[in-house]
Amino acid sequence: MDKIFEAQASAFSPRKPAPRKTALKVQNISIESAVVKNPDTKIMNQLETVNNILSQAKAAAGDNASILEIAKARKPFQPELDEYKPHLGKVAIVTGACGGIGRATAERLHRDGAVVVGMDVNPAIVENLAGEGISGVVCDITDNEKFQAAVDAVAAEYGGIDLIVANAGIFKAGEYIEELDKSWDLHLLINLTATQRFLKFSIPYLKHGFSASIIIIGSRNFSAPGPGAAAYSVTKAGVTQLARVAALELAADGVRVNTVHPDAVFDTEIWTEEALQKSATRYGMTVEEYKTKNLLRTEIKSTDIARMVSTVAGPVFCATTGAQIPIDGGNDRVI
Repeated sequence: MDKIFEAQASAFSPRKPAPRKTALKVQNISIESAVVKNPDTKIMNQLETVNNILSQAKAAAGDNASILEIAKARKPFQPELDEYKPHLGKVAIVTGACGGIGRATAERLHRDGAVVVGMDVNPAIVENLAGEGISGVVCDITDNEKFQAAVDAVAAEYGGIDLIVANAGIFKAGEYIEELDKSWDLHLLINLTATQRFLKFSIPYLKHGFSASIIIIGSRNFSAPGPGAAAYSVTKAGVTQLARVAALELAADGVRVNTVHPDAVFDTEIWTEEALQKSATRYGMTVEEYKTKNLLRTEIKSTDIARMVSTVAGPVFCATTGAQIPIDGGNDRVI
């Protein structure tokens, strides 16, 4: 958890002198390496942990084992739960990870212990996600052959797949039903069909993953759509239903499937200052008022969504599947 509450002893009770503690020196820890130097033990970082598991799985699977056979052989080598890195030993894929929610999620999962591969059609992803145990791959998720090859490549490189986040999507507002043509097809292709393909390509590995989890990034629009957003709203309702069915189908294999529904996340590339000002003016608000027009009057940021995704994919929600979790500051239309 990001906030740690420390219990304080009563000021009125007698205190014994606290024993002196030896300071632990940490040398330039970054979220990429997260290696704590300790004279007695060496704590492996994300990549070292995954590679160590891969070596053991390969030895157990034997020579000439297929990628899937190696993935199956990983199971006995799942590391013990680390309170501070709940995803240690896991391999994760996040789509639409060049910026915004996708990038924040990739970075959060890595911070929480996973080796993460982000995928995006934008070439900038290679630079944006570059570090030990976190990388970006250019991939057009509408190309089935290339998409499957990219997913298989991750499994081959790291021995399996434990966690996927289907985040990639598009949103074109102000397009009314009578005007929809190519945009309708594009929304269906990217938001809905590509999500189904992502599950299809990943499920064979997830069935043998460590505490395997699928997170679908939905939207408030699935239950509270707005005019001029038919294509987006329909596809978000579609992926929500897809997630529910997947939860039913995969529960017997121990794969959890949950949907996170964000709303009004403005620290992304699609929300320029001009776009924000235009929308705020339409509501008769300032930009700051518009950013916090939810019930709690709080601004929702990409990092908030990322923290929620990591938590839902982790041990706190280990007994939860098929859930739909809003993170929108409270929306009266949804409630």
